[in-house]
Amino acid sequence: MQRVPLFYVLQGVIALWGGFLSAQNLLMNPSFETFRQCPDRLGNFHADVAQWSSPTDASTDYFNACSPAMGTPENFNGTQPAEFGDGYAGLYLYAPNDYREYVQGELQQTLKKGEVYTLSFYVSLAERSDYAVREFTAVFSRKKLRRPIKKELSRTQLYKEEGNAFTMVEIAHSDFYDETTDWVELRAEFTASGMENFVTIGNFRNNARTRTYKTSRNAKQGAYYYLDMVRLLPLQPDGANPETYALHTQHLFRNVLFGFDEHRLGPEARLELRKLYEYLQAHADLQITINGHTDNLGPAAYNRRLSEQRCKSVTAYLLSLGLNRERIHWVSYGFDAPIADNATEEGRQKNRRVAFTLAKTPEE
Repeated sequence: MQRVPLFYVLQGVIALWGGFLSAQNLLMNPSFETFRQCPDRLGNFHADVAQWSSPTDASTDYFNACSPAMGTPENFNGTQPAEFGDGYAGLYLYAPNDYREYVQGELQQTLKKGEVYTLSFYVSLAERSDYAVREFTAVFSRKKLRRPIKKELSRTQLYKEEGNAFTMVEIAHSDFYDETTDWVELRAEFTASGMENFVTIGNFRNNARTRTYKTSRNAKQGAYYYLDMVRLLPLQPDGANPETYALHTQHLFRNVLFGFDEHRLGPEARLELRKLYEYLQAHADLQITINGHTDNLGPAAYNRRLSEQRCKSVTAYLLSLGLNRERIHWVSYGFDAPIADNATEEGRQKNRRVAFTLAKTPEE
């Protein structure tokens, strides 16, 4: 019997974990965990990552914790832990001379004509970028795209692909994606034409048509983004999520918990917040008040600021999903309202939390 190296066993476990986390996901290898080889140089995304490719001659990058040269969280463009697993992609959405990079993924099945799907993925602006952009675009195509260029994949270029129909989905935002510490989830809904087998993500506009924001005074490099966990899901019908929330009642998030002295949201927290966002979108008359808490370690003033940062993390994520700013309020309590014994680590973990209340008018 042939022995399977432990390296490949671990890859399989990670792939199963990614598949479990993204149940119903129509994209293969959604968080870039399965790779043909551990990345050891720039611009090798097309050769390194299974079920993904680069549709042009530009040099999209792949980062993974297995690599000393192209690793995570530290790499040549900044510091960013992966949001899911150990790997993520890196690509320029804006650069001099209209240079562009893209990622192209294969779907598990052809999309059904007339059905509505939700596309989502996480991005974080690399610290060494000196521009941020406002929109991403996804192009769904019948066949795999392949153009021998390094510039933008414009509509003119796409039409040169004979017999390769496509659907273009723009993911715009009211502000620029300039977050360099946390990951921001982007989402869009679209109706399938019934021929889509591949998706390509990036910026399909040239520099003159791209809205940008300078993040440094002497900007000259570009906007380089990390990308992780791409999901494509059939839109759930109304009533698919039966959870309801009583008004004027404090609801404790099940997964929005924090490590000691931390306020960064983890992937499970983001999934739970997305469900709450969908509920709020379905009940447009509701306001939400977020309550932030800490354990009792440290000075009172510091913990009040920390609980405020936790409120802001939840608020920022709901805003990034599209919730109206006027519907969100928050109150930071520090360690003044524990729900468990601060004498134990288990109790302190429960106290490092965020809760929320809903009402038809802002909370007093």
